[in-house]
Amino acid sequence: MLALLGTGPAAAASAADRVPGGAPSTVALPAGTRASDPAVARWGERRLDEVAFLTSHNAFTNYEDARWSSVNQAESVRAQLDNGVRGLSLDTHWYERSTWLCIISFGSDCYPSDVYLCHGDCKTFAGATYALPRQSFHGTMQTVVDFLAAHPQEVVTVFLEDYVDAEQLSRSLDRVRGLPELLFRADEWGVRGQGWPKVADLVTAGKRLLVFSDRSDREHLGVMYDKSWTVSNYWSLGDLGNDLACVSRWSDVPLDRQEPGFRRLFTMSHHRNVPTVLTAALDNGTKLRNRIAERCRPAAGGRSPNFVSVDFHRLSDGSGHTPASIVGELNALP
Repeated sequence: MLALLGTGPAAAASAADRVPGGAPSTVALPAGTRASDPAVARWGERRLDEVAFLTSHNAFTNYEDARWSSVNQAESVRAQLDNGVRGLSLDTHWYERSTWLCIISFGSDCYPSDVYLCHGDCKTFAGATYALPRQSFHGTMQTVVDFLAAHPQEVVTVFLEDYVDAEQLSRSLDRVRGLPELLFRADEWGVRGQGWPKVADLVTAGKRLLVFSDRSDREHLGVMYDKSWTVSNYWSLGDLGNDLACVSRWSDVPLDRQEPGFRRLFTMSHHRNVPTVLTAALDNGTKLRNRIAERCRPAAGGRSPNFVSVDFHRLSDGSGHTPASIVGELNALP
């Protein structure tokens, strides 16, 4: 499951723009370079670990990019980005070309072998575990890169639930035009020893795309292993949406983990086992806001999440609190 990093929606972004962030970063731009005025105006002095971003769970399962029968989002990936989402979670799977599927689909499913976005096996149930037209991973990443090219102050983070090997992922990423220039590499910035850089410095350096994977063998590609760089709560609210406890996804990586000179990014998931428009509306307003304040922030040692991942990101309970406005509130905290 992969996700992208940047600002929240327009409302959240405007709130973030007004707020300077905490202590200055110790990670510097190359000698002779300083953060640009637009970048500082947009992001202030905040480090990456001091900013919150709206994130869409299973961003690829939507009604616009393919014919899914069950979706987590209503809009295409590009529309999600245009509407303020800055973190995307994606599931990558290898699909081996099937002559049989090509024949029985009367030519509508004659896709080449490649890395695609599927929600389970890429051949099992059309509309449920995969959808037509098939969504290639490199095509979706190209959408992200094109968005960033059109919005030079923005940052996006992609989170991968990764079912392909490193070589397959590498070949797919190699086909994304403009990606190497944008990809942030934590090793080159000395993050482990010096902490996360200021967002304004990332923007000025042009390193505005972060990619995480749940596989550990692709750091050489610039794809960070999420368990090494983040803390994350268990993803499900349960079938009834009443499991509000904020416990770690990994038993050996507590949400309040402390490390010398380095603070992990905090990804917070807030969605049920089965997504529906109704349950997302019930979950995405006051319940989300209160869960952050009463459960997840205390569990994480008093810090707010950096990524707030939800289904149907534009829906809420009518309380006046939406995922976008809640992210905006997080960015307005001192």
